[in-house]
Amino acid sequence: MTREIPYKAPDGTALIGYHAYDDALAGKRPGVVVVHEWWGLNDYAKRRARDLAALGYSALAIDMYGDGKNTEHPADAQAFMQAALASAPAAKARFLAGLELLKAQPQTDPDRLAAIGYCFGGKVVLDMARQGVPLAAVVSFHGALATTTPATPGSVKAKVLVEHGGKDSLVPASAVNAFKAEFDQAKADYRVVIQPNAKHSFTNPDADRLSHAGHGDEKGPDLGYSQVADENAWADMQALFKEVFPQP
Repeated sequence: MTREIPYKAPDGTALIGYHAYDDALAGKRPGVVVVHEWWGLNDYAKRRARDLAALGYSALAIDMYGDGKNTEHPADAQAFMQAALASAPAAKARFLAGLELLKAQPQTDPDRLAAIGYCFGGKVVLDMARQGVPLAAVVSFHGALATTTPATPGSVKAKVLVEHGGKDSLVPASAVNAFKAEFDQAKADYRVVIQPNAKHSFTNPDADRLSHAGHGDEKGPDLGYSQVADENAWADMQALFKEVFPQP
């Protein structure tokens, strides 16, 4: 079952959530927030919510840009992302509004929550972990790893999984090393998995097309889909969720 649910950010911005769950399952089940790539709340983010529903979760793809807007043009995506990240407190408030919406759904167990994010969304969920949002697990898929709100000792409550492409030219190895140093210093429970030969956006089957979108003959961002990396990263996420959400 899927449906779009309008909601609002604390500053009044109109947002659109996309909720997915399996109605063949009885009772409440763990809830997972899905945060979209820099393109916005598009069909890919919604598909990931449906994928999670098929695994037995109550999943909500949230809207970090407002009005469910999305694009396939990199310049627009960059502008949307920069606006959403201009204020760290406002970004956190938008995430928390989505989390509260997920908790309010009758299918969601509000005591068992996780978040996953892609690209821009990976940064968002990692920042929520850094700031101590009470989530059992956080998974970043080819996410941006730098932050203006670094983790501090004891701040990270979630188990954190970072799935990163070995050939990601947009988030270089130096960013991975800086992330590890930050999370080591914070004594966080985290794991970084490098998917060999995978580029940025390796989980999105549209990545190769989107690397040229809106550019004509011009080369766009260095993106690429990898089915092997996608499947391996998804399996890693499922293993983490089974660890933090044991079956009753």
